[in-house]
Amino acid sequence: KIWNGVNCFRSNNRVRYLTISHDNNLRSKFPLSIGNLPYLESIFFYHLPNLTGPIPIEPISKLIKLKTLTISSTGMSGTIPDFPVQMKNLFNLDLSSNHFSGSLPPSLYKLPKLEMIYFNNNKLTGSIPSSYGYFNNKNLPSLLLSDNQLSGRLPLSLARLNTTVIALSYNKFEGDASMLFGSNKATREIHISHNLFKFDLGNVELSKSMTTLDVSHNQIYGKFPVGIENISWLNVSYNRMCGKIPKGGNMHIFGVNSFFHNRCLCG
Repeated sequence: KIWNGVNCFRSNNRVRYLTISHDNNLRSKFPLSIGNLPYLESIFFYHLPNLTGPIPIEPISKLIKLKTLTISSTGMSGTIPDFPVQMKNLFNLDLSSNHFSGSLPPSLYKLPKLEMIYFNNNKLTGSIPSSYGYFNNKNLPSLLLSDNQLSGRLPLSLARLNTTVIALSYNKFEGDASMLFGSNKATREIHISHNLFKFDLGNVELSKSMTTLDVSHNQIYGKFPVGIENISWLNVSYNRMCGKIPKGGNMHIFGVNSFFHNRCLCG
């Protein structure tokens, strides 16, 4: 059954999906009574600017069948809690475009089915926990942390992580990011622009699946890596790269803005 954003199982009429979106008149905190819906598989709260307060982890932790938790574009704030391991079915965790602050929860890697983390566009601080390289199946197709106030060096353990999309742009990360690359990975998109990364791009190995690479506005140096001509979207502007711009492949589709303001690129 479906009515007003509520979807129920036909067999027992228990609530399965709960959706509330695009309501500027809703003025409330996150409903604590949601813990009384033990069969709930999906929560979708989107574009609710007057939904405020923190994430109430106690009632949410009772939802052991929950697969998708989306709280996006709301007025909610506070820290992002460590979701307990009994939420073993959680697959998609989207907390993007809110006012969440504090550090990244270090125990997320214990959730065995978690594959999508969207924490972008918040006010998060601190560094990425080393535990984020140890998700159970080593596969985390989407890790989006852009547009926060995160800082520090990336943990070397991220070399173990096999992501399809990783987005760290518009933060204050520094140092090496080469561990995000690898020819044996399934990575399609890497977005690390507007940080303080400093490493030799010429030494990385690109995934054969790579389609998008944005490393602009950093302190990255070196030459272009092998296979760069095969990707579909590229921006290395505002770095310290040198050498000849490769030809062939897709390189002809990139304008001067993709290479502007580097130390000594030519060609």
